Amino acid sequence: MIVIQDVLINDEIIEKKFVCNLNACKGACCWEGDFGAPTNVEELTQIQAYNEVIASLLPEKNQKLLAENGGFTYYEEAEINGTTLLPDGSCVYLAKDELGIASCSIEKAHKLGLIPVNKPISCHLYPIRVEKNLYTNFEAWNYDEWDICSAACSLGDSLKVPVYQFLKEAIIRSKGEDFYDELAAVAERND
Repeated sequence: MIVIQDVLINDEIIEKKFVCNLNACKGACCWEGDFGAPTNVEELTQIQAYNEVIASLLPEKNQKLLAENGGFTYYEEAEINGTTLLPDGSCVYLAKDELGIASCSIEKAHKLGLIPVNKPISCHLYPIRVEKNLYTNFEAWNYDEWDICSAACSLGDSLKVPVYQFLKEAIIRSKGEDFYDELAAVAERND
């Protein structure tokens, strides 16, 4: 276990290798699972402010559901706010390209410069899962191993890219550049 600032980081985040391989998995993390992408209230509000723009990048069935509920649901059993799921289990913000590869319309709108917010940080940080302790204000970052990401693990192994390096942009977005630099320094010492 590594401790940086207010975060307990599982060693697997520097030891395991990972690079998303969308050609293999087709973005299955956007339609697999029991709940939508976890979001906090601030993030939810920021994304909802741009739903009209994001909707323009979505299929009609997604647009309809987005208009009905704003794109987010409270999942009582998990005690989280998350993106709404369509009846087939896919995220309301998911759009597929001509090859059937899923992409996030929030992220696409952001990359096109149409909106200033990006996809939920829980998606951006995946395969890191963050658990917060509200009493101590500490976070625990754990590596989430999911069989649908086996191709990402294989690609990461072949390219020799650790999880934390693959997620550099997301980690900096979440905790800042100093945090990432500390994490990279610890990882290099452990090599």
